[in-house]
Amino acid sequence: EYTFVSLAPGRYHLRFDLSGLQTITREVTISTASVVRLATEMRAGSIAESITVTASAPAVLETTEVQFSSSQMKGGSSAPRARRAPASPLPSPSPQPSPQPMYIQDAVQEMSRFAQFKENEFIAAAKEATTTFSIDVDRASYANVRRYLTANQLPPSDAVRIEEMVNYFTYHYAPPTDGRPFSVSSEVVGCPWEPAHRLVRIGIQGQQIEQWRQAPNNLVFLLDVSGSMQPIDRLPLIKSALRMLVDQLRVQDSVAIVVYAGAAGLALPPTSGADKAKIINALDALQAGGSTAGGEGIELAYKIARDNFNPQGNNRVILATDGDFNVGVNDTPSLQKLIEEKRASGVFLTCVGVGAGDLNDELMKTLSVKGNGNYSYLDSVAEAKKVFVNELGGTLVAIAKDVKVQLEFDPALVESYRQIGYEMRALANADFKDDTKDAGELGSGHSVTALYEIVPARAAIGRIATLRLRYKEPKGETSSLIESTIVDDGKNANEASPDTQFAAAVAELGMLLRGSKYKGHATYADALALARAMRGEDFEGYREELLRMIETSKSLSGEGAKVALKQ
Repeated sequence: EYTFVSLAPGRYHLRFDLSGLQTITREVTISTASVVRLATEMRAGSIAESITVTASAPAVLETTEVQFSSSQMKGGSSAPRARRAPASPLPSPSPQPSPQPMYIQDAVQEMSRFAQFKENEFIAAAKEATTTFSIDVDRASYANVRRYLTANQLPPSDAVRIEEMVNYFTYHYAPPTDGRPFSVSSEVVGCPWEPAHRLVRIGIQGQQIEQWRQAPNNLVFLLDVSGSMQPIDRLPLIKSALRMLVDQLRVQDSVAIVVYAGAAGLALPPTSGADKAKIINALDALQAGGSTAGGEGIELAYKIARDNFNPQGNNRVILATDGDFNVGVNDTPSLQKLIEEKRASGVFLTCVGVGAGDLNDELMKTLSVKGNGNYSYLDSVAEAKKVFVNELGGTLVAIAKDVKVQLEFDPALVESYRQIGYEMRALANADFKDDTKDAGELGSGHSVTALYEIVPARAAIGRIATLRLRYKEPKGETSSLIESTIVDDGKNANEASPDTQFAAAVAELGMLLRGSKYKGHATYADALALARAMRGEDFEGYREELLRMIETSKSLSGEGAKVALKQ
């Protein structure tokens, strides 16, 4: 199967060549906002050239499928992936005519599903001075955006969650020194894209727990092995990722593997991390095929985790899937309710999304939020290394849960404010003191950055807000309070710390990709210049990669051409 995306509307000729089979030429017409899927059949034919044959050619090849999409699809969305035919013996030749092109009228049904949300608006401080939200350490949106840009496509706006893009990067926030699980810092500076406004940056830095000091890990890998997981960017990629994790396990750690397709089953009973060969052999033996009974798999995985629960350890289910649950309990509200019930067991959840074109990102995000968990999207082996090697402690080890943040602005100094991102993590102000309300977890070494854009009431400096945080110990049920103040000392945008300026550049990119009405004077060129100037140390190359992503976005948006046209 092959997929061609972002083609200009027009007529194309497609030729299929394979030694031992007849060459086939087909004509395809691509119109505006259309997706065309073309299946073809190649039959045995004479070989017109001198070749060495080491295996016999198939008599007929009829599973080849090619999909095309116009570069002018609505909303700048990506083309859906071609559907994959299940592995099966090739049929015998038959006199059936070659299949004709199939035109898909509703391409949206074939696309990845992202939760729709409305971006935060400005709120008058005199009307409502307090704002509350749950922290978010997920990074899935950034990897998803990168996947679209790597394919030379601008992402759908709902695929862009600005807080996840900002939090993809590590910052130089000071670690805690007072015995608490995390430290809190803040800075107020000029806003790069709106000079009359101010930008508030809140930074939370989690304590780093060295691996040898970490409690034992009781892990259950919950792996989707349904038919949709066959492609190399799905189950094979998950196997590669989990091999990296297994390589770091210790003798006191335990791993079980639960798989689900048409039904759920235990592929590996709880096994010591010392027996790496047994765990890896169980992973290597997994094959994809069948429908997807995700709800049944979740039930079994949590049962295994509870049966082997370690009161002194880290108990976690790692769910890896494209989110295509289609058997049994499979709708988002029912699965959300199921995960909320399992959350009370003390078992945390990590969601790992894979696949392109039909990823159910909305479901994965919901499950991670409701399951005291985190959510990562794997688009490459490099991203798997980031999640399961470089940031393994943050992925597996929770140092605080139900972390809530509340700001109370001074209406005398702040006319209005709006939070940049975190739309899906907003909380009612009354939820801040309510310990029964769920919020985000913070992993070992994780940092969290939140940005607010404010309109100052007058040209004055001073204490503009009170910052409060509540959190629970990983096994606790009563929250503790941290309180500090946010002070504006008059810094302009250029005087901001490198961390704040780099975070602002990432947020600027996010607003441009979302087409935010609050992007002000932001341009891709400005975001690129700011990110490049504040790149700093970049041992893993993540920040250099961001620069390439901004350059690609600038090119795809036509920003350079528009500037030249104005001139």
